[in-house]
Amino acid sequence: MTMVKSAVKKGRKRLTHQEDPKIRDGVSKLREKLTSRQKQRLKKRFLQSDELLENTTPHKSSDSVPATQSGFFENDGDEVMVDDFGRLSDLEEDIETNADSLEPVNEKEDMITNLASEDAFGKPAMDSSTLDQRIRNWLYILSDFKNRAPADLNRSLCVRTLISDLCSRYSYNQFLMVKLLDLFPKEIVEVLEANEVDRPVTIRTNTLKTRRRELAQALINRGVNLDPLEPWSKVGLVVYSSQVPLGATPEYLAGHYILQGASSMLPIIALSPQLGERILDLCAAPGGKTTYIAQLMKNTGTIFANEINPNRAKALLGNCHRMGVTNTVICTENGRKFPNIMSNFDRVLVDAPCSGTGIIAKDPSVKTTKNNDEIRKCVELQKRLLVAAIDSCKVGGYVVYSTCSILVEENENVVNFALRRRKVRLEETKLFGEKGFTAFKGYQFHPHMARVRRFYPHKHNVDGFFVAKMKKLAAATKEKKVS
Repeated sequence: MTMVKSAVKKGRKRLTHQEDPKIRDGVSKLREKLTSRQKQRLKKRFLQSDELLENTTPHKSSDSVPATQSGFFENDGDEVMVDDFGRLSDLEEDIETNADSLEPVNEKEDMITNLASEDAFGKPAMDSSTLDQRIRNWLYILSDFKNRAPADLNRSLCVRTLISDLCSRYSYNQFLMVKLLDLFPKEIVEVLEANEVDRPVTIRTNTLKTRRRELAQALINRGVNLDPLEPWSKVGLVVYSSQVPLGATPEYLAGHYILQGASSMLPIIALSPQLGERILDLCAAPGGKTTYIAQLMKNTGTIFANEINPNRAKALLGNCHRMGVTNTVICTENGRKFPNIMSNFDRVLVDAPCSGTGIIAKDPSVKTTKNNDEIRKCVELQKRLLVAAIDSCKVGGYVVYSTCSILVEENENVVNFALRRRKVRLEETKLFGEKGFTAFKGYQFHPHMARVRRFYPHKHNVDGFFVAKMKKLAAATKEKKVS
């Protein structure tokens, strides 16, 4: 925008917005038709442009820099531009044309959101309530597309728009949103909403040092509001509020309890370790599951807790010492090669590294950082670790495979791979939860896959988890390459 360029060349006095009668009269007429919000925006624009003019010398825009690059007013005629709104007369005409459609604005309802002000096409972005309504509409149509969709609406376009709206509303990348929509076509909103809510804080009583009743009373005396976890757990406590840091109480420092998610206790219940057994925890850090195994074994037998990362192994060692575990040997070997070092274990636990799609409430970065390549790498590692765990187990022994992922690629797909590669049989986990998929998007899995268990935040109020239990029937006749 420019301020009558000929006036500068002839040495005439430059007029401000307030001194130019033409601008003043135009603005006065316009103010009568503007809402209070529009007045504030327009006033802000005028003040900004006036400040820019005062800090700029005329010869720099007319001599040194071409007029089109001056960044201010640009107009060869007498008509005045009003910032990026366009010409003043155009703005006035637009207000008159749309005066009947203007809705009153309640300034008290103004709010600041983290939604973008514009979408990718430069159009105003929708607020969360509008997106919620659109999402409900798309889901309603897709639930019975044949009877509810307009004749000119394409199904694929409807699905793509729904995915786009869900990504905008809940801040996911398209890759992960498609995965979740495949898993939960009818429950997608409930799943996404559950991922926005923190799971209850849970602790596990260390029965090597105390009993749950005594621990609960000691913590209540310190201002902790808690309850027993669930009937399936005899050692868990759920904490609703606390006046003291749970990781710094005398009871915690003495090893009377450990902070542990409810779902991460489930693989140990499925493993069912017995007194005097020889057990391998292939991916052990930070030690929550290892110390639970030792607790159930009452410090008898031997546990080999393996962690390839030396720094994480230090945390594992610290937790074992604090919890009073004395039957555990800590290793830092490559889990994929562990059968070459030691084997013939009674039971093996593989809590494999995964994408973390079941713990989005704890780690929101999962929403936007996962992609197909990363999932492929996880699956490759998980297959190798599970086969290594089976090879480390004795014939007649048990292997439990678990992840904090809810993706089929990292769960049923990996277990199905092991069933084809090794002589193992899926066993009942004796846990609550949803049955595993025996078929998914055209892929058929072993019929016994219904014996594995899935856990979802929106159904079970725990972190997303997967648990499978296998019994080794015979030794492998020959080594098969894991691909």
